[in-house]
Amino acid sequence: MVAPAIQEALSKLTGDMLRRSGSVFYTGRSAFAQQSPLYILGLNPGGSPVMQAENTIERNVQAWRDEPNDHWSAYTDESWEGRPAGTHGMQPRMIDMFSKLGLNPRNVPAANVVFVRSKDEAALEKEKDELLRASWPVHEAVLGSLGVRCVLALGTTAGRWVRQKLGAHELIAEFFEDNARKWRSTAHRAADGRSVVTVTHPGRADWRNPAADPSELVRSVLGDTC
Repeated sequence: MVAPAIQEALSKLTGDMLRRSGSVFYTGRSAFAQQSPLYILGLNPGGSPVMQAENTIERNVQAWRDEPNDHWSAYTDESWEGRPAGTHGMQPRMIDMFSKLGLNPRNVPAANVVFVRSKDEAALEKEKDELLRASWPVHEAVLGSLGVRCVLALGTTAGRWVRQKLGAHELIAEFFEDNARKWRSTAHRAADGRSVVTVTHPGRADWRNPAADPSELVRSVLGDTC
């Protein structure tokens, strides 16, 4: 059963929030019913809030609750853009990361920092404070109920927002890609010992390329915090 605190936080999402286009979780209910050292957070759902106006947060949460199979991962089990499950866009890159960490994607809780779909990050930034206030109680419930010690944030904006909420400001490790662009992934620690690992976004960086693979950074932080 999903941790009661998570259920309660979901039940307190406001009507205004629930009616907006968006989504919350990327893994099934079973991942939110057991302890997990790791929590994965992307920034917000992709797509178009206009073209996907009917795909509301309310419908997404209800579908998550009603899905007979409670043990799934959007990264492995969903068909994106009509492609075979687990093969499109960032899906194979996430699967590769899980494999290197020795984790089953279906067992790792995953969600969006904010639940509202937007056309771009600039539109999201205008509502940042309001959206974080609305969404963060759900994440607090996940962090507290599941004993999360490390948040894996996908992309710099997601990482910045999560570090702000957790007070994770101490830089403890970093990884630079071994190529001309030298994109950086970082790990920061909060006063309570929890860590935020901010990695290059798998929608842009192919982690399967050893030169761009931040999995060792994630593994080292998980080993230190668990």
